[in-house]
Amino acid sequence: MKKLLVLLLLSLSIQLYAQRGTLRESLSLSSTTLGRPVQYSLFLPEGYEAGSRKYPVLYLLHGFGDDETGWTQMGDVETIASQAMASGQVPPMIIVMPDAGKSWYVNSADGKNRYEDFFINELIPHIDSSYRTRTSKQFRAIAGLSMGGHGTLLLASKHTDLFSAAAPLSAAIFTDAEVVAMPESDWKRRFTNVYPTQQKGKERLSKDWNQNSIFKILETTSSDALKSVRFYVDCGDDDHLIKGNMSLHAAMMDRNIPHQFRVRDGGHTWIYWRSALPEVLNFVSQGFH
Repeated sequence: MKKLLVLLLLSLSIQLYAQRGTLRESLSLSSTTLGRPVQYSLFLPEGYEAGSRKYPVLYLLHGFGDDETGWTQMGDVETIASQAMASGQVPPMIIVMPDAGKSWYVNSADGKNRYEDFFINELIPHIDSSYRTRTSKQFRAIAGLSMGGHGTLLLASKHTDLFSAAAPLSAAIFTDAEVVAMPESDWKRRFTNVYPTQQKGKERLSKDWNQNSIFKILETTSSDALKSVRFYVDCGDDDHLIKGNMSLHAAMMDRNIPHQFRVRDGGHTWIYWRSALPEVLNFVSQGFH
């Protein structure tokens, strides 16, 4: 009996491994908006190469200091996504992981690095024209960790017509009080590429900052538009970003924006984000059916 069980488990493991998707790392897209090529990695579900089926798309964003290989090298996205799809837990989907440098996924205040414009006007159209995607909002979702969680919230909230679901993990979001009190060294290290770094204290709460503050966006965007996006917010109880994420939860409750909010045991680590990815895939794909 024990031998039979071992054989069955071995057979199942072999079947799941055989149903792995295809990972393509560091592909290049020439951007006219940014004036340079932008790299992105791509996960294609098992069977993509042989068929004609069209697939939903998840845009999966990296954190500060990472690039398009963050999720592929440290996040083990190929294994986690392949297993989830092979087991039937989630439907097959394409996963796109673009390099964003330290852009915070926004247009810089000086207009020199318009990453948000690139993402919306070039990256999404490129993916939809180059791969067999289902192009309506229902079949497009976005998720990301840390700085990528910030990008997830902003892109989904600013462009509610494009995304059906958003899943920020350990989102790097800051309340006004945190921004004002942030040590100058941290402000410069984080935001040199985005905002004027000579600003101090309340000067930082400028028009440029506010147009990319998720808290201000929640205040000014119509509730109907926000309710058209399904939100899943996840942050570890030992994460240094927990205060901003709990404030986000409160702000969404104040505006009656439906969302899932999870605080789990853990910190700002790849162990935490890898453990979160299966549920992210499950959550975003619920609208793909």
